[in-house]
Amino acid sequence: MSEQTQQVLQQIFKAVETDQIKLPTLPEVALKIRQAVEKDNKSAIEIAELLSQDSSLSARLLQLANSPLYRARSEIDNLQLAITRLGVRVVKNLVVMLAIKQAFKAQDKAIENQFKEIWQTSVEVAAASRVIAKNQNNIDKEHAMLAGLIHNIGSLPIIELANRKPSLFGGAENIKNITRKIQGQLGEKILSFWNFPQSLIQVASQWDSFNRTHDSGVDYVDIVQAAILHTQHAPANTPDDWSIIPAINKLGLDPSTHCFDESIQLELEETRMSLMQN
Repeated sequence: MSEQTQQVLQQIFKAVETDQIKLPTLPEVALKIRQAVEKDNKSAIEIAELLSQDSSLSARLLQLANSPLYRARSEIDNLQLAITRLGVRVVKNLVVMLAIKQAFKAQDKAIENQFKEIWQTSVEVAAASRVIAKNQNNIDKEHAMLAGLIHNIGSLPIIELANRKPSLFGGAENIKNITRKIQGQLGEKILSFWNFPQSLIQVASQWDSFNRTHDSGVDYVDIVQAAILHTQHAPANTPDDWSIIPAINKLGLDPSTHCFDESIQLELEETRMSLMQN
């Protein structure tokens, strides 16, 4: 890590510690639901009661439950029915996903526009992650979608600092290079602050390590890396030869095929649209 990059990282950590930059937060209701599902065997009624405390989140969940993504046979018009149809654990991930969009909002218009670009990339990677996860054993497709959505969340504090102190970075190209080098550490910090599971913290810290190897089965870092490659959002230094990328081999994907089959393009588009409208 260069001296300038290290300096930027120290500045961001200092800004966070002194409240000059606040780490993005999740709504209290989303945190309560996640904790309730993970610690207790809560019923659909109890989860619906918690969710009803946030009318905006409730409305967006119903909208998502009725989207093409979940292909409801008939309209779902109340929270309890949505939770019963989708399942408590699916709803937990969806509520957190819907809440995360709040982290991509900013008061400053210039920052807001940059956050929107990152959000659009996140949504594309999330949709691709869900598609790839469907063909893998012991991988939850909704958890994979959430993993894709949060993979680059560490870039948000960097953008905020770059807009406040542009002289610290020395130009747009430097901002890109520094962001690539330190966003993993910041993503790890944010997700640890949110008490996210290690499986997702690893995604934020390791998604751009395309030479990463591990002895266990397919994990969510593998899924997100493959999704990033297939959506063409990989860093410039990523190998052109996908056959040497461990995640591609671990997932059993064809390294010569750099795009999704036409048969799943509709599903990808439906997923993207469902996430974007919320």
